[in-house]
Amino acid sequence: MGPEMNDRTCIVTRESGPADDMIRFVAGPDGSVVPDLKRNLPGRGCWVRAERRLVDEAVRRKLFPRALKESVTAPDDLGALVDRLLVKSALGSLSLARKAGVVATGSAKVDAAIRSGRAVMVLHTLEAAADGVRKIDQARRAFVYAGGPDIPALSLFTGDEMDLAFGGGNVIHAAVLEGMAANGFVKRARLLHHFRGGSATNSDRYAVDAAKETETE
Repeated sequence: MGPEMNDRTCIVTRESGPADDMIRFVAGPDGSVVPDLKRNLPGRGCWVRAERRLVDEAVRRKLFPRALKESVTAPDDLGALVDRLLVKSALGSLSLARKAGVVATGSAKVDAAIRSGRAVMVLHTLEAAADGVRKIDQARRAFVYAGGPDIPALSLFTGDEMDLAFGGGNVIHAAVLEGMAANGFVKRARLLHHFRGGSATNSDRYAVDAAKETETE
């Protein structure tokens, strides 16, 4: 992928970091700046820490041409484009997790997954009713009170987006269960959450680590 793999330095903050916490960008054939989420596109790349505000700042300060050493143009909505790509990647991974049987849907099943300790992450649609969220939060708090770890609950997707991942069904609440098949989605959900300004809390870190415990690769 080139020398920059050994220099993952954010072009905005000038701080280095692991690739999983950054977004790689390359110059497209048409002279545009292209997000490279899979980090496998050819050519010189540059890195921005995975935060929407930093991508927007890189565009505003016109940092991409200097970083890529090419006369490239970054669209004003580059941050929004990255968000859409992260959502698409996460939803694809969520669909695979569902097919692998490591996702429970519906309030009752989500509640049971939390109380049994099988859930590593809870999802609510952006339109979820406050009362439904509150009831599931009660189960999360009860699990912590009983000595279990905090289970993160994220609201990342609209109802339509969740339905896309689940093939319909009007899914409002879901629990991602422990298992190797969940690891990919948990990683992508965490990245999207962070990109949108969510903090890397201990509960986020637990969710990632819990999923990785069963990873064999």
